[in-house]
Amino acid sequence: MSDFLEQLVTTAQAMVAPGKGILAIDESTGTIAKRLASVKVENTEEHRIDYRSMLLTTQGLGDYISGAILYDETIRQKTPDGKRIVEVMNEAGILPGIKVDTGAKPLAGFDDEKVTEGLDGLRERLSEYVELGATFCKWRAVITIGDDIPSRTCIEANAHALARYAALCQEAGLVPIVEPEVLMDGTHDLDTSFDVTEATLKALFNQLYEHNVLLEGTVLKASMVISGSEADNRASVEEVAEATVDCLLNAVPASVAGIVFLSGGQTEVEATAHLNAMNNLGDLPWPLSFSYGRALQHGALTEWAADPKGNRASAQKILHHRARMNGLAAMGEWNEADEG
Repeated sequence: MSDFLEQLVTTAQAMVAPGKGILAIDESTGTIAKRLASVKVENTEEHRIDYRSMLLTTQGLGDYISGAILYDETIRQKTPDGKRIVEVMNEAGILPGIKVDTGAKPLAGFDDEKVTEGLDGLRERLSEYVELGATFCKWRAVITIGDDIPSRTCIEANAHALARYAALCQEAGLVPIVEPEVLMDGTHDLDTSFDVTEATLKALFNQLYEHNVLLEGTVLKASMVISGSEADNRASVEEVAEATVDCLLNAVPASVAGIVFLSGGQTEVEATAHLNAMNNLGDLPWPLSFSYGRALQHGALTEWAADPKGNRASAQKILHHRARMNGLAAMGEWNEADEG
């Protein structure tokens, strides 16, 4: 293997190092506006960088967080004291990552389904992100479960886009996170979630193979196999863990560097409990860790928003706790009693 490919593998392995996961703070300007509005904070650039720099300057965060996914605005910014965000992350041992898709848009001809865009000009953007200090990237596809959906066309279109993105990332020396999110919105049961997730993952890895993507230098960001948020008799933590691991074993090659989960609509503790249960199901071919957004940030955001200057340290303490809890869960060593 060439030095170039070995570096991809080394970075991917660092992203899923034992007891560490990825902090997702790549919300678009529109999405962060909703988050800030929910805690009655005005959506200004000053507030966005103050909040995100508060998260990333948390002392000891690098003990449990291997990398953080940034938005285009953030990777170009400096903290309030004048240091580049990327520099702060490097000093903390946190790998800088970047979201590179431009969002899920309606899939023409298919009602209620979406395809993620952003391939146009991606090669040039990736080159710029390398110059800005990025080491990995993320692209999110959205698969919706509903009446007669997802269609095979939707699954294949998103798998193809993910594979093209991943190949371009590796060409640029960046590790791709491929994220085919099966949304938990709806009334579907666990079996339906399993079937859709399995079909989506099989289509994805077929496309990655066709595009010559190095799986050892790729990280999968997966949704858990979980009952719809409005389903009756929602599956237990143990049922979710078993179904998710079975699905992954059916569809994900052992050569993938690692799997990190998104939290979707789960509560903070629920997401931790599911991850811990999966890591207690025996030896698996890949590390299972986390790449949570809301499930890491929510408590810290609420605390910070109450007094952005005065509550900075207490908000960081909340984030550090959640990162540590999920770090334990990634090792299968979390216990609800640890929550305090």
